[in-house]
This record gives sequence, C-alpha cells and structure tokens, in this order.
Amino acid sequence: MATESPVSSPLTTTRPRRSRSVDLARARTSSPRRRPRNDLWLALAFIAPAAVGFAVFLAWPTIRGIFLSFTSYNLLTPPEFTGLQNYVRLAQDSIFWHSMVVTVEYVVINIVIQTVVALFIAVMMHRLTKSTFVRGIVLAPYLVSNVVAALVWLWILDTQLGIGNEMLAALGLDRIPFLQSDVWGIPSIALINVWRHVGYTALLIFAGLQSLPETVYEAGRIDGASEWKMFWRITVPLLRPILSLVLIITVIGSFQVFDTVAVTTQGGPANATNVVQNYIYNLAFGRFQFGYASAVSVALLIVLSIITIIQYRLTRSGESDLD
Repeated sequence: MATESPVSSPLTTTRPRRSRSVDLARARTSSPRRRPRNDLWLALAFIAPAAVGFAVFLAWPTIRGIFLSFTSYNLLTPPEFTGLQNYVRLAQDSIFWHSMVVTVEYVVINIVIQTVVALFIAVMMHRLTKSTFVRGIVLAPYLVSNVVAALVWLWILDTQLGIGNEMLAALGLDRIPFLQSDVWGIPSIALINVWRHVGYTALLIFAGLQSLPETVYEAGRIDGASEWKMFWRITVPLLRPILSLVLIITVIGSFQVFDTVAVTTQGGPANATNVVQNYIYNLAFGRFQFGYASAVSVALLIVLSIITIIQYRLTRSGESDLD
C-alpha cells in the first residue's frame, strides 16, 4: 500500500542551517563597537622631554638672540632698542668680513679632505672588512672631546717641543710653526678636525654603502666594468642622498668651529684664524657687546640657512637613483 509523502506546511518548513562563521560575524556586528584606544597622551609623554629641550635650549635662545640683535645690551643694563644699527655696523665691519673669509677657507679645506678620506675609508671597509672592531677603531677619535683633541695636537704641533716638528728635524727638514703662522694656521686647524670627525663621516657613508643592492655590481661585472668605473658610475650616484646628508652636516658643523681655535690659536696670529664663532665669543664675553654679537650670530644663521637650501636643491637630497 503506497504511502503519501507528507506535505510540509509553511509553518513546518525547515530553514537552511547557517554557517558558524556567519553567526560569529553577525554577533560581532551586533555587539557594541570598541572605541579605538587614544594614545595621544602617551605620545605626548614620549615627545615631551625632547620638546622641552628643544624649546629651552634652541627655540628660546634663537628668539632671544634675534631680539637682542636689534638692541644695545651689555649685560649690566636692560636692552635698549636700536633698530637696524647693529646690522648697519655689521655691513661696515672689516673684521667680520675677514672672519667670514677665514671661516670659508677653513670650511673648504675641512669639507674636501674629510669627505674624500671618509669616502675612501668607507669603501675600503665595505670591500675588505665589516668587522665591528675595525669600525670601533675608525670611530675612536670622534669619541675624544674637541678640547682634549685640540690640546693633544697643540703639543704635537708645537714648534720647539712637538713630536711633529721633532720628526721633521730628524728628517733634516725645517721646523714649521703650524699653529703660530698665518699661512699654516687654518690648514692645521682643519686637519685636526678632519682627524677627529673623519671616522664618524666614514661610518655614515659605510651605512649607505650597505644599503646598495649587490645586483647592480654583479651586472657591472658581467658587462666588464672595472672597479674604478663601477665606483664612479654606480657607487657615487647611488650614494647621492647619503653624501648630501654628510655634506649638509659637515658644512653646518664646520661653520660652527670654535673649540679647536679657542684652545690652539685664540684667533691669532693677527686674526689669521679668527673664525666667526671666535669673533662672536670675543664680542660677547670679551667686550660685553651682546647686542652686536647677537646680530653677527643672526647673520651666520642666515648664511647657514641659505647654504643648506642651496645644497639640498643642487644635490637633490630627496631623490635616489634606486627608484
């Protein structure tokens, strides 16, 4: 006897079983959404020490110096506003312009020698060794303070008792007044600072060399390029952003040279090594002309800003041939 199949009514119709993933998704959407965590106060707490240091030791002295450059101020009486009188005096100050020429001479000698030697050291480290011990030896002079380095070289280069001149005398050569001569003064100071900073500059360039892909050198070797040609056609162009950074840092630092001059020559003889920073120091703390010294400082700030912008544009620091 045939049995009829039961007819399912709409009330008894079974619904398709939903997947568990769909149920979980709906449960998540139906639950109240969690508010994103606000890390603003945590970020401000980390930024605060650097921001306070920047404001106290850089921003405020800069603003204060710009204000004092328009005043006559000797530290004993309140600043007296004089308008552009300090800048008119600056334009007619032969000692300032002479100190600027001396500073530019020092910067050119320091930058050229330091960059070339640092690039050579960095390439040698990259090609021959990557030992941490070697890097430490290269960086060791940079860990010596400017004053200590200047004192050591002052003794070494002394005309009568310095070991440098003793070696020249042993070789039958005349003694050279390295730090007492208007001819040798600036080159000697530049070489002292090259000795101290070249290791740091070399490590910056070495870090840039490590970021260069080895594939471009392999392609150059396949094409038959020599090491010298790969250096000029591959290494130097690809290092342009790093070299631009190094040049900007070293130029700014070179214009601010003071410690070495103050310890070794005090600006002499006859202002032959009187760089701008030394002139500012003598105006402020030797003659108590803080208003005029501030005007010279502002002029130096403007010069450095212009040079930095020109360097950034000419070297195309923000571009890389790897892109």
